[in-house]
Amino acid sequence: MSEASTGSGTGGAGSASDEGVRLQKVLANAGVASRRVAEEMIVAGRVRVNGVVVTELGSRIHPETDLVDVDGTAIQLDTSKRYVILNKPTGVVSSMSDDRGRPDLREWAEQWDERLFNVGRLDADTSGLLVLTNDGALAHVLAHPSFGVTKVYIAKVEGQVLPQTIQRLLKGVDLEDGRIAADKARLLDSSRGESLVELTLHSGKNRIVRRLMAEVGHPVVELVRRQFGPLHLGTLPVGKARELTTVERGALLTLSRRDGDTPAE
Repeated sequence: MSEASTGSGTGGAGSASDEGVRLQKVLANAGVASRRVAEEMIVAGRVRVNGVVVTELGSRIHPETDLVDVDGTAIQLDTSKRYVILNKPTGVVSSMSDDRGRPDLREWAEQWDERLFNVGRLDADTSGLLVLTNDGALAHVLAHPSFGVTKVYIAKVEGQVLPQTIQRLLKGVDLEDGRIAADKARLLDSSRGESLVELTLHSGKNRIVRRLMAEVGHPVVELVRRQFGPLHLGTLPVGKARELTTVERGALLTLSRRDGDTPAE
């Protein structure tokens, strides 16, 4: 394979740092596998650098600039980037500083040395999944409506939601700022004058779930975001935060690169 096939880390002469780092060492340092198993992955054609399959064990790359994926999943090479998932409680504003003195996100962000910021927002009276990171490029992909990253919400609403209402949410509802349709909607439960509805949306409009449900006659009583893109809240308790797993980080980076707004790794 030609030098061009291994990405920007193969070109030029000079010092060892100019020549890059052996690909199998980079994969091992990233926690993908042992160096020996990484070599087997390379030979098997499972590793790509900058979108090109690399099969030569002598290939070198620059971890600071080259993009690597294994079996189509992006690998995080820049260890300065931090990705945290928080189950935000109600009553906390999605800000690192609130000029009205309300509880904010600093309590969780300050658990890490890096200067983290929140990706998008949840209303103070909405709980659930919020991402904290110091990766601005990835945050842009996750938060910007043009990329269509989906979010899944569980809403407890007033009244008994009927199948016709679910169909109306799927077909679209006219709001003051335009027509909005849920990507998915289903009734989970209905009892004692309240219903649980699961909504999947890619819209980033302000308070969109509350406005949608109010428009169809079922005001929201409680609202929690359970999923954000490839990330799931799982069993993370309310008020707790954790770093993403290697698999979760890979899913986020893969999403970011797929949508053409690649983090500067």
